[in-house]
Amino acid sequence: MFELTINEKVYQFHFGMGFMREINKKVGVPVDGLPDVKNNIGLQYMVAGVIDGDLEALVEVLEVANKGKTPRITRDQLDSFIDDENTDIESVFENVIDFLKSANATKKTMKTLLEAIEAEKAKQ
Repeated sequence: MFELTINEKVYQFHFGMGFMREINKKVGVPVDGLPDVKNNIGLQYMVAGVIDGDLEALVEVLEVANKGKTPRITRDQLDSFIDDENTDIESVFENVIDFLKSANATKKTMKTLLEAIEAEKAKQ
C-alpha cells in the first residue's frame, strides 16, 4: 500500500486490480474491423504520462488509486499538494513509479513501457 501525507493527513493508494480496471476505462481505442468495440488502454496511457512527468496523469493515477479508501482525497487537494512549493514533486513521481513497478496488477505494463523507452533511447 502506497501512502502520502498531505496536510498532516495520511492517504492510502492501492494499485491493484480495481485500480487497473478503473484507470483502463479512462482511454479507449477502436478495434479494427469490430464496430462499436474498443480496447481500453488507460493504464498504458496514464503510466506513460507518469513516466514522462505529466502532472495531470499523476493526479489522475493518484485519484483512482485512492478510490474506496478512507480518507478519500479530492482532485483539489491533490492539485494543492502539487502546487505547494514544499512538495518534492520529483520524489512523488519516483515513489509512484516504484509502486507501479512492484504492484502485481501494474508491474508487467510498467516493465513493457520501460523497456520500450530504453529501446527508443538506444536508437537515438
